[in-house]
Amino acid sequence: MNVSTLEWTITLVALVALLVVDLLIVGRRPHEPSFKESSLWVTFYVGLAVVFGIWVYASHGAQYGGEFFAGWLTEYSLSVDNLFVFVIIMARFAVPRMYQQKVLLVGIVIALIMRGGFIAAGAAVVSRFSWVFYLFGAFLIYTAWGLVKHGEDDEGDYKENIMIRTARRILPMSPQSDGAKLTTRVNGRLLFTPMLIVMIAIGTTDLIFALDSIPAIFGLTKEPYLVFTANVFALMGLRQLYFLLGGLLDRLVYLSIGLSVVLAFIGVKLFLEALATNNVPFINGGEPVGWAPHVPIWLSLTVILGTLIVATIASLIKSGRDARAEAALASAAHSSVQPASSGGTQASGEAPAEQPHKVRGQG
Repeated sequence: MNVSTLEWTITLVALVALLVVDLLIVGRRPHEPSFKESSLWVTFYVGLAVVFGIWVYASHGAQYGGEFFAGWLTEYSLSVDNLFVFVIIMARFAVPRMYQQKVLLVGIVIALIMRGGFIAAGAAVVSRFSWVFYLFGAFLIYTAWGLVKHGEDDEGDYKENIMIRTARRILPMSPQSDGAKLTTRVNGRLLFTPMLIVMIAIGTTDLIFALDSIPAIFGLTKEPYLVFTANVFALMGLRQLYFLLGGLLDRLVYLSIGLSVVLAFIGVKLFLEALATNNVPFINGGEPVGWAPHVPIWLSLTVILGTLIVATIASLIKSGRDARAEAALASAAHSSVQPASSGGTQASGEAPAEQPHKVRGQG
C-alpha cells in the first residue's frame, strides 16, 4: 500500500482537529450526555469510519479496504469489552457522572498517543522479523483461552498498574477532588487531584489492553497506516458509547466468548501465515511450508462480523430470559408473603435486602 506523505498529513490533521473540537465541547460544558446525544455521536463516528473505509476501498483497492474494515471491527469490539473495566475505574474512584466525559476523553487521548508508539514499534518488528507472527499467534490463542476460562472480572479483581502506583507515590496528591480540575491548592500548596490518577488509569489500562489488540490487527493487515487509523476510529466515539450502552454492558454476557473466537481465529491465521513465509531454521529446515493456506481477507471479515453478531444476539436472548425468570421468581416470592387477610403488606414488615451489584471488567 503506497500512502503518500500528503495522505498521512491530511489524516493526522483531521483526526487531531476532531479531538480538539471534542475537548472544547466537553471542557466548555461538563455534563452527562443523554441517550439521544450519545446515539448521535456514536452514529457520527461509526459513519465516519465507514466513509473512511469506503475511501480506502476506492483509492487503494478492495484488499486494503477489506483489511481496514476487518481491523476496525476487531479493534472496536475489543474496545467495547474495555468499557467494562472503565465502569470499574469510575466506580472505584467515585467519579461524578457529569465529569466522566472529560476523564474518558483525556484518557483516550493518552491511550492514542501511547498506542501510536506501540504501532510504530510493531510495524518495525513485523517488517524485519516474520517469525514474530509465531509469537503473536501463540499470544492471541493464549488470550482467547483466558477469556473462555475466566470470563469477565468483577470490581474486586481490579488491580492498579505500576504507572498508577508510581504516580501516587511521586506526585503531591490532594486527598479530595476539586470538580474536574487536575490541580488544586490546599493551604497555599499546589497539589494534584485524584482526577489525574483516574485519567492515568483510563489511558494506561487501555494501553495494557492493546497488548492483545495490536497483535490482532497485525494479523489482519501489515500496513501501518491501516493499523493506526483502525485503532483511532475504534477509540474515537468510545466515550459516547460508554454512556450509550450504560446498563446494556451487563447484558452482553457472551461478548468474551465471541471475542475469544475472534482472537483464536486471528491467532491461527497468524500461525498459517508464519508457516507460509517461514524462515525459522528448526521448522521445515528454514523453508516455507507449502501446505499452509492463505486466509483471504473476505473470510476474515466474514468470521469476525458473523461471530460478533451471533455473540450479541445470543447475549440479548439469554439476558432477556434471565430477566423474565428473575421477575417470575420475584413475583412468586412476593405472593408467598402476602397474608391471606391483609391488603398486601409483607409478613415481616421489612424490605428485602438489596443485592450487591457486580460490575464487569476486562477478561
